[in-house]
Amino acid sequence: MKDYSANSTEQDLSNPESGFKGCDDPSFHDEEHVEQIDQSKPKKEMKEDEKPGKRMVGILELFRYADGVDVLLMIIGLVAAAANGTGMPLMIIIFGEMTNSFVLSGVQSNDTSVNNSSCPSDPSVDIEGEMTKYAYYYVAIGFAVLILSMIQVWTFLVTATRQTARIRQKFFFAVLHQEMAWFDTTQIGTLNTRLTDDINTIREGIGDKISIFLQFFSTFVSGLIIGFIYGWKLTLVVMSVSPLLAASAAVWSTLLASLTAKELSAYAKAGAVAEEILTAIRTVVAFNGQQKSLEKYDANLEAAKRVGMKKSITTNICLGLSQFFIFGSYALAFWYGTKLTAEDPHYDIGRVLIVFFSVIVGAFCLGQAAPNLETVANARGAAYEVYKIINKKRLIDSSSKEGYKPDKLVGEIEFRNIHFSYPSRPDIKILKGLNLKVQTGKTIALVGASGCGKSTTVQLLQRFYDPDEGEITLDGRDIRTLNTKWLRENIGIVSQEPVLFATTIAENIRYGREDISDAEIEQAAKEANAFDFISRLPDKFNTMVGERGAQLSGGQKQRIAIARALARNPKILLLDEATSALDTQSESIVQAALDKARAGRTTIVIAHRLSTIRTADTIAGFEKGVVVEQGTHSELMLQKGVYYSLVMQQGCTSDVQDDGTSEDSEGSRAEKYEENINPVEELTFQNNFETSVIPEKGSIRRRSSKYKSKKSSSKNPFGKKKKQKEVEEENLPAVSYLKILALNKPEWFYVLLGVIAAAVIGAVHPAFAVIFAKIIGAFQETDPEKRSKNTVLLSLLFLLLGVIILVAYIIQGFMFGKSGETLTMRLRSLSFRALLQQEIGWYDDQKNAVGVLLTRLATDASQVKGATGSRLALMTMTAFTLVTAIIIAFVYSWQLTLLILACIPYIVVANAVNASSMSGHAAEDQKALEVAGRISTESVENIRTVVSLTKEEAFYERYVACLNHTYRKSLRKAPFYGFTYGISQSSEYFINAAVFRFGAWLIVKCLTDFESVFIVYSAVIFAAINVGQSSSMAPDYGKARMSAQRIFQLLDRKPVIDSYSEQGEKLLADGFDTKSLHLQWLRSRLGLVSQEPILFDCSIAENIQYGDNSRVVSQEEIEEAAKAANIHAFIEKLPEKYNTRVGEKGTQLSGGQKQRIAIARALVRNPAVLLLDEATSALDTESEKIVQKALDNARQGRTCIVIAHRLSTVQTADIIVVIQNGRVVEQGTHSQLLAKEGHYYALVNAQVSN
Repeated sequence: MKDYSANSTEQDLSNPESGFKGCDDPSFHDEEHVEQIDQSKPKKEMKEDEKPGKRMVGILELFRYADGVDVLLMIIGLVAAAANGTGMPLMIIIFGEMTNSFVLSGVQSNDTSVNNSSCPSDPSVDIEGEMTKYAYYYVAIGFAVLILSMIQVWTFLVTATRQTARIRQKFFFAVLHQEMAWFDTTQIGTLNTRLTDDINTIREGIGDKISIFLQFFSTFVSGLIIGFIYGWKLTLVVMSVSPLLAASAAVWSTLLASLTAKELSAYAKAGAVAEEILTAIRTVVAFNGQQKSLEKYDANLEAAKRVGMKKSITTNICLGLSQFFIFGSYALAFWYGTKLTAEDPHYDIGRVLIVFFSVIVGAFCLGQAAPNLETVANARGAAYEVYKIINKKRLIDSSSKEGYKPDKLVGEIEFRNIHFSYPSRPDIKILKGLNLKVQTGKTIALVGASGCGKSTTVQLLQRFYDPDEGEITLDGRDIRTLNTKWLRENIGIVSQEPVLFATTIAENIRYGREDISDAEIEQAAKEANAFDFISRLPDKFNTMVGERGAQLSGGQKQRIAIARALARNPKILLLDEATSALDTQSESIVQAALDKARAGRTTIVIAHRLSTIRTADTIAGFEKGVVVEQGTHSELMLQKGVYYSLVMQQGCTSDVQDDGTSEDSEGSRAEKYEENINPVEELTFQNNFETSVIPEKGSIRRRSSKYKSKKSSSKNPFGKKKKQKEVEEENLPAVSYLKILALNKPEWFYVLLGVIAAAVIGAVHPAFAVIFAKIIGAFQETDPEKRSKNTVLLSLLFLLLGVIILVAYIIQGFMFGKSGETLTMRLRSLSFRALLQQEIGWYDDQKNAVGVLLTRLATDASQVKGATGSRLALMTMTAFTLVTAIIIAFVYSWQLTLLILACIPYIVVANAVNASSMSGHAAEDQKALEVAGRISTESVENIRTVVSLTKEEAFYERYVACLNHTYRKSLRKAPFYGFTYGISQSSEYFINAAVFRFGAWLIVKCLTDFESVFIVYSAVIFAAINVGQSSSMAPDYGKARMSAQRIFQLLDRKPVIDSYSEQGEKLLADGFDTKSLHLQWLRSRLGLVSQEPILFDCSIAENIQYGDNSRVVSQEEIEEAAKAANIHAFIEKLPEKYNTRVGEKGTQLSGGQKQRIAIARALVRNPAVLLLDEATSALDTESEKIVQKALDNARQGRTCIVIAHRLSTVQTADIIVVIQNGRVVEQGTHSQLLAKEGHYYALVNAQVSN
């Protein structure tokens, strides 16, 4: 029976993550156990400052989302588990009684045959009859265990799946309906992590782990009871060792928990860095920031590596100690047990074994129960944050049914004495007593310098925030008394940086109104002047727009956003710089469409381009958070106040300036569709020449021919996509285990020493089996003196084994910790470097969405680590255990060995089925979660748009539908997992029955003696269970291999930087084809200022320094650049000046402020070529003037390419190039082109007449 106990500890301890591996298999979780650390896990970064353990929910509260069915299932599962736990102690009793029969037969054979032939001549002991009886007992217990195991796992898996689905949905629902202030202070990245990892952790904790805990606990209790009944003295002695074992386990689990928390937080930081950099990849590449990004990422990994090593060493020292205590307890028990049999007639060997194993197995089971409790504790920790968000009281809740819903909306709006500062920056007041009235059906325009509170006013009206004091009324009612969803449904908004979702154009417009017909969609597109360019696309309205609408130019996105707003036919229209992204021609048509749309609607317009608001019924001039003047255009011109000065600044040039933001902000995003690609004239930019490129309306940009193939696949955006995806998944390169091992080559010495240590550990167990059988054999000796001498010697050997195994574990822990953590860090770093190397086109592929890449970066490297270190150790241990055991067994009794070997496939198959059934679904589960993750990331990152469109429900339903499939699958799989678990639990009972029955027959036939039976049984069964356990590592390896394949695929991919069309044109710089130039060098000579600048979540100074990553930029240079970009004065006014953090994606700054910092960033690198892609579009007139002047200065002595719609900004260019449909149609100076009266002339006229 020793096989069970020593082995079970081995199972428990050799792999801390495994718990009792048999028990663990059925849990079909798609992530690793403790090992599997997800870098993006934001696992309570607060934990560092507070005592861990404080922030968890109560054990019962963990199940707060269970319904009646769940409770019933859990009760059934717990009853089955408790009954199941008694199986092992019952088997021990049978084992003890059976040993007595064997010893008796042996003793009598000794008495009768002096020559010690191993043949009992005394027929008084019917050894075969006895064994047949015991065999029946074994089989009966085996069947009971099979059925109970199945019930306990099945019920808990079903209830866990049901509860997890409920929690995921509630959590996502809660996040979608939080107020904006909450999003301003919460990191978006952490929310997606909570949605995947933290909820998976909860699922682990409320699943079959609980039933398995109870099963072990029940074994512990019944074991103790049996021990006391059969022999209390020995029980007390054996128990004296238990506190040591328990203490080592407890110390280990607390150390492990704190180290894991530290490791998670280090990885979380690295994850946040990666997320920020990958979302802004275009900016990173433009400024050659790859190396800097990599260093920042690596610095965070280094910390995680150190913690990981500590974790590995701690784990293995604790394992070694517990093994040492176990062997020590064997030594003590057998020494004291033999002493008792000599002194107390009440004790015999059977009784000693029953007492010893009942107590030891009980104690081990308590130890094995611990990791399951650990899982529950993890779940309670994860649930704390998740449940907190679910239960958070939402001050502004769009899902709430409360609030008044008027039958008729007139549309009269009034702001009364509004004071407001953003909750994330309470010390900076934005509105300071704003009073403003908007008449029904009238248009009011808000004007003023950048950052004066115009956009804030619009956000307050949508109730993204509530004012600190004052009230906003709609038709005389405070909007706080109205139903929030109803309010937002009646408001149409078009904002400055429109957000589109990664679906088709038609679906994007449909987000304006659910029940809109196709004809109405087309009508809305026509009204927004988007119909023409959409019709020209290969897939028309079914064109996928890409993540954040990346496949379209700025102007195209803007027009689709306008169509979306018009689709809902709102009573109130908010236009926040709605036409800023359009070129002049579209702008005038869209402006006309908007003027039409304004009719009969209450409209609030925010604009810097004053020509667009002349016709407004009222113009309100803002300054420092209050309205300083109101009136019509002509009234305000007479007042000569804020408005007058703004108009004068803009109106100096004869044609009214066009605040356009590029139709084709293609510096950042080239169009993915090709059309009208004719051989194009070659364009050469001479040095110090400034060329202004003016794209014509609706021009569709060129892109390399590799996108041609995309056309066919995107015809049906849904059907074919899936098929394509499956094919792509199968295209992972095959990776052999040797290739995975080769990743660890630099650490070969550590790996080698680790493997040797593992081999020693492997060989200790069969040696142990022999000593164990010898001790039982020693009881055949009738002379007490001799018997006592033998058992003392054998007991000391046990102690020696303990010392050997302790040393081996410590060596193994250090060696594999070092090699594994170094490997993880190297792979993460290499993967991240490879990601940064890819061409931008690669990121446009949906498969490489940022969310997916982050998940992979987080999990792949640590999964591969599992395949090298711990798996290698396990394979070595297994091999040595098996080989040694089988040699020993054949030496002692080949017949019995063959029978046992015949049973082994049964055990291995049972475990393998268990393992493979898990690994197959791990991938599927992961897939579904990745797709769901894409939905959640997209909706949460663009929450303002989702909320203003009141589309929370739509995203919620998409998310639920996405998870539904795996939910149903999981329910179907549960009974199958239960069955495989049952088989792996009960196999031992059936094999015992066969082995001992056959052993008895061999003894009767004089083919062996009973000591040999025990040696063979202990050695081989023990080895087999070890093998079973390592085959149950298969799911880990399956995942590790997929991860390794993905890593190799990424590392081996050669980026195709060639994004230019192959059709005959060359892009030349100083006569060199740019494809032949050193890429980093080429980019370092270019300074880019684009239409929608991306800033990083660090200080203003660091953002400006980012302009030149090849050196350290001094503070003087930073300030110099800031002054040149006219942002220095503003920065100096901030509390922390240049150390002010700009927030995620620069959210703490206004558009104009972001743009000026971006200009400073470009100037810092002192570039040879300046690319200005609508660089001043986001600025108000005042700043725009000064920045334009700064840019004019910056252009001196540099080649400069300007893209502009506002033609006044390019009149002074040395050469103006007009582009239409992807080719140059005319070029010359301003006056030459006007004289031609061609395309340029038409554009200028369109703007002047405006």
